[in-house]
Amino acid sequence: MELIYAYTLLAAALIFGLAGAGTALAFGLLGGKLIESSARQPELAPRLQTQFFLVAGFVDVIAIIGVGIAMYFIFAQPFSV
Repeated sequence: MELIYAYTLLAAALIFGLAGAGTALAFGLLGGKLIESSARQPELAPRLQTQFFLVAGFVDVIAIIGVGIAMYFIFAQPFSV
């Protein structure tokens, strides 16, 4: 029983870590591409910024879903008998 609980906590910790790292990486790449494309075509900057915020919301949603699943693993303990 303790082994199942330990593995569940380990899986939740991995989900938290990977969700955070993936979100940070995605925001870094996304922000860099926004600045690069705004520098190339300044007249498209408002449209690109709108698309940036839309995609940033999608990136955050993916991380929040991962955190929700990890919280479910921690508090509901679905794998225990």
